[in-house]
Amino acid sequence: MGVIRVLLADDQSLVRAGFRVLIDSAEDLEVVGEAANGGAAVALARAERPDVVLMDIQMPEVDGLTATKRITGDPSLAGIRVVMLTTYAEDENVFRALRAGASGFLVKDIEPAELLQAIRVIAGGEALLSPAVTRAVIEAYVSRPVESVAVPSPVLAVLTEREREVVGLVGCGLSNDEIAAKLVVSPLTAKTHVSRAFAKLRCRDRAQLVVIAYETGLVTPGRR
Repeated sequence: MGVIRVLLADDQSLVRAGFRVLIDSAEDLEVVGEAANGGAAVALARAERPDVVLMDIQMPEVDGLTATKRITGDPSLAGIRVVMLTTYAEDENVFRALRAGASGFLVKDIEPAELLQAIRVIAGGEALLSPAVTRAVIEAYVSRPVESVAVPSPVLAVLTEREREVVGLVGCGLSNDEIAAKLVVSPLTAKTHVSRAFAKLRCRDRAQLVVIAYETGLVTPGRR
């Protein structure tokens, strides 16, 4: 992969300036645009076609959640990955953003080196799912019966038994290598199972598999 193109969407100019300086300091990353609200972020995404959008959840006029839905719901923008930015890790909007197609989320006080690596991971097609805080957000939301939205169980009928098992392990935050070790298969085989699950369930990335794993009961709150 060449230089990774990043779009910043945050209503605080100081935050955007700090992220720009940091991101532009990396040889393999560059900021291609800045937006102060979600509407501008969607317009810039269509104009600049960045690899990754760092999207704040709370913004005026059009918020980050709405903007994420617009980007991930546009087939012409399918290659763009959205990462939500939030001040509070427990913000339940994070889960809604994952369901809308975001590839993960970051807390704004993340260490600089971790932010740069996170952008590279997302641009490479992975998702920010390994931190325990991500699972905690999903668990907290899914465990609320009044608000959680269950995916009909027939959704899983398109998967083989092994693929369902793999989706459950993805939901627990395991990487392909960890899945391979647990199932005693090669990393390539594990990756193939994950890829087939993507296609059958029409998921953009691992973040969407995690959501489905929780909503269908393949993974239950508290399981590791």
